[in-house]
Amino acid sequence: MTDTILETTDSSPTVQLPAAAAYDELVSNGRLGSASEADLSLVFDLPVELAVEIGRTTMTIRETLEMGPGSIVALDRLTGDPVDLLVNGQTIARGEVVAIDEEFGLRITQVVSPKRRLDAAA
Repeated sequence: MTDTILETTDSSPTVQLPAAAAYDELVSNGRLGSASEADLSLVFDLPVELAVEIGRTTMTIRETLEMGPGSIVALDRLTGDPVDLLVNGQTIARGEVVAIDEEFGLRITQVVSPKRRLDAAA
């Protein structure tokens, strides 16, 4: 098995990753579990940004500058339509807005299939 090698040059360090064969050897020897478990275990603790999008619209700069307190911005969704749950800008689910005590929440009603998520990211 090939180990990961850290090489330093005169300006900055570079990391040489193990070859795919070495990764496959780790998985087949049971050191990393199955390939899917090994891949996911690397990202479990990475932070991601979640956002709930209730709608969108397009405005001119003039219309935007004319907005003030009390202005209403019409969005492209109707009342009662599901809202989107985005992770790092990609829609992963849809749901309905709920009130939990004094805060808003989201009840997931539909999860976007992994294939559609991958197609959207490409």
